[in-house]
Amino acid sequence: MGAMLGRRRTAPLRRFDAQVTPVLSESGDSRMSISPLFVHSWGSGPEVVLVHGVVLGGRECWRAQRPLTERWTLVAPDRPGHGKSGPARQDFETESVLVADQLLDRPVHLVGHSYGAIVAMHAAARRPENVRSLVVVEPPATAVAKGDPEIDELGARLRALTLSDEPAETVLPRLFKLIGVSQELPSPLPPTLVKGARQLMGGRPADEAEPPLERLRESSFPILVVTGAHSRPFEVIGDVIADRTGAERVTCPGAGHQVPETGAPFNTLLADFFQKAS
Repeated sequence: MGAMLGRRRTAPLRRFDAQVTPVLSESGDSRMSISPLFVHSWGSGPEVVLVHGVVLGGRECWRAQRPLTERWTLVAPDRPGHGKSGPARQDFETESVLVADQLLDRPVHLVGHSYGAIVAMHAAARRPENVRSLVVVEPPATAVAKGDPEIDELGARLRALTLSDEPAETVLPRLFKLIGVSQELPSPLPPTLVKGARQLMGGRPADEAEPPLERLRESSFPILVVTGAHSRPFEVIGDVIADRTGAERVTCPGAGHQVPETGAPFNTLLADFFQKAS
């Protein structure tokens, strides 16, 4: 288990960055233009699409997963408004169209973290035939456990921060404390973090998400739900999603909400799950 993480790299690391062509998506009777995704890619082997959460883009969010490039190709898009992707209002539904149409046009393993986990669930339900496996990490999908006072409070507080007109320098520390990110923020905030915080503000709040759990349950691909064992609301949300989709359920403590930053422990979970799915 996890032996591949300790090996020295014997082959050169392949890296590819690309601007993916924009698409149009139907939403009711109106058509809306969706910003294109910029995609980072490293490694070789079966593809793993990694959908990041708020604030950081695809390049920064998944740095601790680079050891997986010994056996898999990591494909990390910058969600709209992040990294090198074009500007757009944060919206899990329209972003799921981008991921499904542009990155699920061939068989891949799909991993989503935080807000990106909500995007990934919607995307997987759109193109289940090309999903080899789905890993959902710490989704703030509070609507799935509506009625629990702690979870309702989390959803309301996340909504208030999302719709806040305060400076990013004020909102970001409050967001990190609320969701369980223990990293100390530099002062002044670097432009990347300011940009990420501003992308969150004014976006579609996570409490509006109602992931297509029944469709995911009916799909043939395996699902893994991972949480960081740091917050009761996130644990309950993970339990509900796992129960309603028939997913495997694990915890990966050590980095709070930022589960990918545990490095080897999370990478081992992914490697073992991908192998079983294959």
